[in-house]
Amino acid sequence: MAQFTQQNVASLDIPTLETELSRQSPQKILERALNLFDNLAISFSGAEDVVLIDMAHKINPDIKVFSLDTGRLHAETYQFIERVRKHYGIAIEIMYPDAAQIEALVKAKGLFSFYEDGHKECCDIRKVAPLRRKLSTLDAWVTGQRKDQNPSTRASVPVVQVDNAFSTNERQLIKFNPLANWSSTDVWMYIRSYEVPYNALHERGFISIGCEPCTRPVLPNQHEREGRWWWEDAGKKECGLHMINQTQES
Repeated sequence: MAQFTQQNVASLDIPTLETELSRQSPQKILERALNLFDNLAISFSGAEDVVLIDMAHKINPDIKVFSLDTGRLHAETYQFIERVRKHYGIAIEIMYPDAAQIEALVKAKGLFSFYEDGHKECCDIRKVAPLRRKLSTLDAWVTGQRKDQNPSTRASVPVVQVDNAFSTNERQLIKFNPLANWSSTDVWMYIRSYEVPYNALHERGFISIGCEPCTRPVLPNQHEREGRWWWEDAGKKECGLHMINQTQES
């Protein structure tokens, strides 16, 4: 199958592709994505993402993977990233925030301003800006979003979409969400079945893991997203990496 480049990506019929792939397995969705796009990368941070890396690596060992280092991650998360790199023998491109912007924010508001005025400003600097910088170089990206991760913002996540949040007039970006229809149980069954590496924090009650100051374990029967930005309304629990969800919901 001919691979799409930025010169002809706009000609790809995304609604038809979404209909075609919506009932397919994550492996089939990934296989189609890798066949369609050469300039594609997997965004990696958590359990869902390493499942995608495992699946993609079995299809094509020469996969592209990137991760965001906010400078506020748990030590276990850095160890997890390194373990995944070695386990699959892959390069993981680490994207960092702009040091000058971080220094200015901390100087003006201290290290924990997000507890008082919300996480958006900090996440914009530490996550969204580095992600935007990376996505500006790609034609497509793959994420581990699931519909049941956050009913307030992710309930209608499709398996493939035009990412209008990060597309520009000059560059249309396609976004694949192969695990959209999976549950957390599906993810962990795969991890256990194929002995996939995972973050050691999961053994201490953490489910959804982000930056250390903004992540905590959840209690029995709490939704996984309740461990993130617990001081904010559920409808705001997106860091900006998936702004398209909030656009669709509004």
